[in-house]
Amino acid sequence: MGRQIAEELGVAPWQVAAAVELLDGGATVPFVARYRKEVTGSLDDTQLRTLTERLGYLRDLEDRRATVLASIRQQGKLTDDLAAAIATADTKSRLEDIYLPYRPKRRTKAQIAREAGLQPLAERLLADPTLDPHSVAAGFLRVDPTDEHPVPDTAAALAGARSILVERFSEHADLVGGLRELVWQHGRLTSAVVAGKEADGAKFSDYFDYSEPLSRIPSHRMLALLRGEKDGVLTVRLDPEPAVGDGAVAPTGPGRYEQRIALAFGIADLGRPADGWLLDTVRWGWRTRLLVGLEVDLRLRLRQAAEQAAVGVFAVNLRDLLLAAPAGGRPTLGLDPGFRTGVKVAVVDGTGKVVATDTIHPHQPHNRWDAAVAGLSALVAAHGVELIAIGNGTASRETEKLASAVVAAVTAAGGPAPTPVMVSEAGASVYSASAYAAGELPDLDVTIRGAVSIARRLQDPLAELVKIDPKSIGVGQYQHDITEGLLARSLDAVVEDCVNAVGVDLNTASAPLLRRVSGITTTLAENIVTHREANGPFRTRAALSAVPRLGPRAFEQCAGFLRVRGGDEPLDASSVHPEAYPVARRIAADAGVGVGALIGNTAVLQSTRPQRFVDDRFGLPTVTDILSELEKPGRDPRPDFRTATFTAGIEKISDLRPGMVVEGAVTNVAAFGAFVDIGVHQDGLVHVSAMSDQFVSDPRTVVRSGDVVKVKVMSVDVDRKRIGLSLRLDDEIGAENSGGTRGGSRPPAGAGRRPAAGGGRRGDRAGSGAAKGTSGLSGGVRGGQAAGGSMADALRRAGFGR
Repeated sequence: MGRQIAEELGVAPWQVAAAVELLDGGATVPFVARYRKEVTGSLDDTQLRTLTERLGYLRDLEDRRATVLASIRQQGKLTDDLAAAIATADTKSRLEDIYLPYRPKRRTKAQIAREAGLQPLAERLLADPTLDPHSVAAGFLRVDPTDEHPVPDTAAALAGARSILVERFSEHADLVGGLRELVWQHGRLTSAVVAGKEADGAKFSDYFDYSEPLSRIPSHRMLALLRGEKDGVLTVRLDPEPAVGDGAVAPTGPGRYEQRIALAFGIADLGRPADGWLLDTVRWGWRTRLLVGLEVDLRLRLRQAAEQAAVGVFAVNLRDLLLAAPAGGRPTLGLDPGFRTGVKVAVVDGTGKVVATDTIHPHQPHNRWDAAVAGLSALVAAHGVELIAIGNGTASRETEKLASAVVAAVTAAGGPAPTPVMVSEAGASVYSASAYAAGELPDLDVTIRGAVSIARRLQDPLAELVKIDPKSIGVGQYQHDITEGLLARSLDAVVEDCVNAVGVDLNTASAPLLRRVSGITTTLAENIVTHREANGPFRTRAALSAVPRLGPRAFEQCAGFLRVRGGDEPLDASSVHPEAYPVARRIAADAGVGVGALIGNTAVLQSTRPQRFVDDRFGLPTVTDILSELEKPGRDPRPDFRTATFTAGIEKISDLRPGMVVEGAVTNVAAFGAFVDIGVHQDGLVHVSAMSDQFVSDPRTVVRSGDVVKVKVMSVDVDRKRIGLSLRLDDEIGAENSGGTRGGSRPPAGAGRRPAAGGGRRGDRAGSGAAKGTSGLSGGVRGGQAAGGSMADALRRAGFGR
């Protein structure tokens, strides 16, 4: 098992064995990746996550293998050859193929036929096709009316024999496996609209008459098909022998699957008496038994592959969102937009503490615009607000205009202008109604809590978003259609990796944030907060030993990821693990300075040779990490909070002209390109073919969510709200989708008025985004959020490519 995983990861078996021992011993992936590099040969968190997944699969396979062996042995049917086949089965599907003939089952037609004594008839006809089926069958009749298993005529006898042979065909492991791959190679998945559902299922119109090779169906289309089928709009079926044309693969001959079955059992049309009956049996077995089973298997394969891909989209986009640039401890005004119910207002100070709340009604039907501008301007002045966070839901566009009016009013009054930022409000309502929010903000109405969350997630997206179930943050496609456990495991792993990569302030972190730290359970997180509230801030990491139920093992796992700033031990503010403090002190003593003076002393640290401090416990990777951390202690791996300068006078799509070069912020990266906010309330699309002068297989190698970039406007469609952009500033107009190798590389970033911080889905509810696509299935996306189900199709039809 370990050797197999090692080969898949491209590492040495001893590295896998060491990692497995640590993980089985209770160590977490972040801890092993950061603090046990010598033990594992510096396996990183990505390799360790893959190792964990494969280890789980292979262990499940071994458990199932043991169960299968025990079952067959108990039946007295285990032979050496069968045991060897079971031992070498390398996938669950292969193991189940082998086990199928021995799996306990309900009485089948084949079993009833055997009880009627028809097994010898089937064997004789298969072994000797020169026999006449009806003549031989006449010898197996059982016409006694009291017989428990009557066989009244030769037709009944041959039907029973056929059932026995069909069951044998369907339980031949090698045959079934070969047919499965043959169908995968040549078959297609097709769908059609259910009669009368055309209007109700309009959002599935792409799939009303759809066909695509099984092996090439992308995940989002497969999930859309499954959703349409579940909603009763589509009928979805597998076509193993598609007609030639429309891109279908030409069959190698009529009945390729029946030919494969016949060949496996030595059946051929040589003009012998039983050949016709045997071939009919093959045809019957393929259509009624084998194909039915293979369709179930292959649809499961497609679903699992689609789920894996969708979970990958979730994971990447969630990581981008959680690791988005934090605005930091700056007073922030949060606005949760609304029309009839008004705009909810919350002001938080630099620590996230709520200092003011309100509800205003600037929009229809109330239209109290002037009062709203005056009220918000007063709050900005009173609390020194530097940022205005605007939720991206209903009325966000109108509220963004309101924020601009507030900025103008504050500036006219001589005050410093706050910066408006559109922020994703995905999950804010879930947080507002949660038990944690009720305990954290007990005196605030549920609606106001949403505005607080919007403000705080601009200050520190990671710290705020960990309070919400990852599935509710809205960063993926078809989350309700994906197997619950698979999605939860993946997203929890992403959150854990992000939190531990950034580190957590022990004296300010909430219980949900602490819960994501390596080695800290929900109970321990609550105990830490309770201890902090009762005894004041922690002065050292070592003081964690006073927290109830936090023992040495938990301390070992969590200590390096917790920060104590301004405490009694300078090293506690860094990611240096307490177990390695002696190494840091030896380095300081060698340099002739105290530990406090060593931290941040670039000249001394860069001249220190890490090899001199390697010992039996701490190798070169750890010592190198210590020196790097001491140079910039507690560094935040997230990008700096940056802003994009939007071009003056360019405020709506109609202001754009092809050929303009403008600055914007990347709001989302998908497989087919990147969306960029250029300040016209409508994200433009940079297709993957217009990203670089080199071939780009993954757009995230060129840009990531939050990047500030310069782009060239290539096309503008005001009616359909489509904006085509290019990162290659020397592209000629009309070339944004042409591919090729022209133009420059990644354009330079800029700085200016408006942050590139994570927005949310503006297209879904506000009618924005080049990728709005079909209603209910896709939407424009911002701030690292994933495209909806049929986004790629909608973009292709709109002329943006696949």
